[in-house]
Amino acid sequence: MTTAPRTTGDLPGAPADRTLPQLLARNAREYPRLPGISWRSAEREGGWTTFDWSEIEEHTRKLAAGYAALGVGRGDRVLLMMSNRPEHWLSDLALVRLGAVPVSVYGTAAPEQITHIARNCRALLAVLEGAAQVAVWERLLADAGTPLERLVVAEEGSEGSHFPYAALLREPVPERFAKELDTARPDDPLTVVYTSGTSGEPKGVVLTHRHIMSNALALDAVVELPPHVEHICYLPFAHIAERMLGIYLPCHRASHVYLCADPTGVAAVVREVRPAQFFGVPRIWEKLSATVRGLLSLMPAEQLTVIEGAFEIARTHVGYRERGETPPVELEERYARVRADVLLPMLAAGGLDRVTWAASASAPMSVDVVRFWAGFGIVIMDAWGLTETTGVATSNSPRAGFRLGSVGRPVESVEIRLAEDGEILVRGSSVFSGYLQPDGSVKSALDAEGWLATGDIGRTDEDGYLWLTDRKKEMIITSTGKNVSPALVENTLKEHPLIGQAMVYGDNRSYLVALLVLDAEAAPVWAAANGIEAAGGPAGLAGLAGHPAVRAEVDRAVDAANSRLNRSEQVKRYELLAEEWGPGTGELTPSLKMRRRVIRDKYADALSGLYQG
Repeated sequence: MTTAPRTTGDLPGAPADRTLPQLLARNAREYPRLPGISWRSAEREGGWTTFDWSEIEEHTRKLAAGYAALGVGRGDRVLLMMSNRPEHWLSDLALVRLGAVPVSVYGTAAPEQITHIARNCRALLAVLEGAAQVAVWERLLADAGTPLERLVVAEEGSEGSHFPYAALLREPVPERFAKELDTARPDDPLTVVYTSGTSGEPKGVVLTHRHIMSNALALDAVVELPPHVEHICYLPFAHIAERMLGIYLPCHRASHVYLCADPTGVAAVVREVRPAQFFGVPRIWEKLSATVRGLLSLMPAEQLTVIEGAFEIARTHVGYRERGETPPVELEERYARVRADVLLPMLAAGGLDRVTWAASASAPMSVDVVRFWAGFGIVIMDAWGLTETTGVATSNSPRAGFRLGSVGRPVESVEIRLAEDGEILVRGSSVFSGYLQPDGSVKSALDAEGWLATGDIGRTDEDGYLWLTDRKKEMIITSTGKNVSPALVENTLKEHPLIGQAMVYGDNRSYLVALLVLDAEAAPVWAAANGIEAAGGPAGLAGLAGHPAVRAEVDRAVDAANSRLNRSEQVKRYELLAEEWGPGTGELTPSLKMRRRVIRDKYADALSGLYQG
């Protein structure tokens, strides 16, 4: 059976000098029949349509010719605003083969953010999903501040006066066109990724082929995966994590991407595909653990005792691995039994029984959630990095070692050090060159020695593992002069399954208060287990938020959290909310990080009220 490469050692030249078109050509030549991308297709009645690597090469060549016929050339930036559908993935590669620079835009971006991005990157063309996106983008065609000239629309029937995506593939491919393709150089821009705007306007991070390859090679050194591993692609392509996991690493490894256009359907895809790797931002792992905990709470006591015993054995086994020690033979045998008899059947129900690499990044992860999954034998390899570091800068690793609760050690493409105030500084071959300016130039954000100030606060232990404290700009300084990490307090509050989301507030105040949101999955299960009737949907959640028994349990949860925090970190008062925060309502970024300013403004009256009386 043909196997796919783990690295790009089968290409000439230094690995970090490779370009994405070279990888695509290698895959089409060496692994033509291996599947590269699959997506749900209406024509197949909900089944999967798949392109192998030879079909990907041919399709992107035709697409590139279509974009060239529209006037797209080398160095031009093209905006893409689509969900995780094949038109997005294939267009990205086609544009790179043409020497153009694809720029993905979050589907939840506000009109003002879209305008800012269009003006900043000076794109002449935007490729959109359908009528909903066209309605927002059409006004930019008449905006004097942007050179945008044309819209390409993917969905048939919603193009109107705009260019239909399908027509791109009807353009003939000129014989001389092959000479115009795949001429990218290692230091050419590969993409521009705009920051999600947790504070201020999005900034365009310019990443080259060299940045991407350096990071890919560094990740290969710490990640253990089978050849041609499956990846379920559900995060937005505008996020650096999904660009690496869903586009660049699959080209690097000749692996197989399953596109999940609707993120709410990712659980169903996981159950069907049963992937060997799964990446989730902390909120995803939190929601999964809340769901499982809710189901466990409904089990008979005798069955639950067996499961909890299996959890304890698995956590003990993980503890030996975490310390770099070999588990005793007896423990190894007990773990093998409970894994086969108890843990794997439970994981199989959710499609996670084949996972050998589970990972998270993007925000501080609750240690409680990490240890919960360790009970299944799944070690979430938490990582840390920024868009500006091409994603991962530090990572835990089953190969190089891990510490639960930390974000690991630096990968090979970077080095880190801490400033006097604890701010993490990073430099290396996968650290970006600078931010895109409207005139096309790139403004460096590095100091004279090449260090990037990340804005994150952390500490390193004696073994070189990095532990995140918080964002520098988000640290709370109370009126008594105490520095408080809101993430630490919030993660402690969220250890109770009823509390799905939390935001702590208290800058220049004498004590902390919090906004708490009931967990939409766990709260109804808890209510049922405690004999409380609840309606379905948002109305049911609102009813639970006002129920005396629920509020009493949340009181106990806050007291329990406070007992593990020092006095300056304790929450004195809180407001319990029933409406879950999300990207659609603006409180979260598309990668599910909190927009604290938005939440503070939206709930200003509630926060003010917590300091009255």
